[in-house]
Amino acid sequence: MKLNNRRKLPIKLWGVILLAVLLLLLILSFCLGSENYSLQEVYNALFNYRNIESHNIIRDIRIPREIAAVLVGMALACSGAIMQGVTKNALADPSLLGLNAGASMVISILLAINSGANFLALMIAGFIGAVIGGSIVMLIGMSRRGGFNTMRIILAGAAVTALLTALADGIALFFKINQSITFFIAGGVAGTTWQQIFYAAPVIISVLLITTIGARQLTALSLGEEMAQGLGVNTGVIRTVFSILTMILAGVAVALVGSLAFVGLMVPHIARFIVGTDYRLIIPFSALIGGTFIVIADIVARMTGENPLGAIISLVGVPFFIYLVRRDGKIL
Repeated sequence: MKLNNRRKLPIKLWGVILLAVLLLLLILSFCLGSENYSLQEVYNALFNYRNIESHNIIRDIRIPREIAAVLVGMALACSGAIMQGVTKNALADPSLLGLNAGASMVISILLAINSGANFLALMIAGFIGAVIGGSIVMLIGMSRRGGFNTMRIILAGAAVTALLTALADGIALFFKINQSITFFIAGGVAGTTWQQIFYAAPVIISVLLITTIGARQLTALSLGEEMAQGLGVNTGVIRTVFSILTMILAGVAVALVGSLAFVGLMVPHIARFIVGTDYRLIIPFSALIGGTFIVIADIVARMTGENPLGAIISLVGVPFFIYLVRRDGKIL
């Protein structure tokens, strides 16, 4: 699984370009909003802070909001990449395979019991829900001889997602917490706080590092069961470990900004188009592209009157999903 030497320089260049674009967009996002601020004002808010309105808005509203956008983009993009490798399914995505819906359902149960639950509790609830939703889909996908069946997993994901979403809506109506649940359905980074970042960032970054370290085994698994076993990979253990890591990423992302669809579907395909099929490159590139994508989507959402972030992403995600289905789900 050695990298092609001819591709090292272009891939490194792509990495530098993507990182530079992400940083530039982050700076731009600090400036834009209902009231635009100059780069000088952003600089002063960061390094020459005074207790004035503009500095407080930049430091306490815009910066945590965009850091959340980057973290969630990374989490969802990488969870989608992992799921596509684990299931060998080009259409795999946390939102399509029950993870996001499961996280939303358990979070709705938690809010029904305790409407003032702190963010750490929401994160744990999101993980538990993602485990429930993902496990049901995986069990259905392996319910017959022959192990995983990609079409069965997709159908199971659609059915389980619809069921868990309906349960979450029913809980919201019964316990009159519709406003709280609407946030998790529509998705958005508005209102993200530094405390939420404090809890979410270490979890997401740690999982991404673990995934990157173990990416060689994921590459082998994505090549197929027999090929992976021939390379000495314990496919059962690797599939279980990476599935759990995916559920952690999805659960934390939903707790942080709600349920966002299609990010985990689209971004890994773009990453593969740039770097090929080696997950040692797919994971970090998916993280960069995913973070960039959510920042762009949030800038658009903010500049169009705080439209739901999920709606902005779906405008791109739905055509992309249709494109993949029309080409029989083949990986780019």
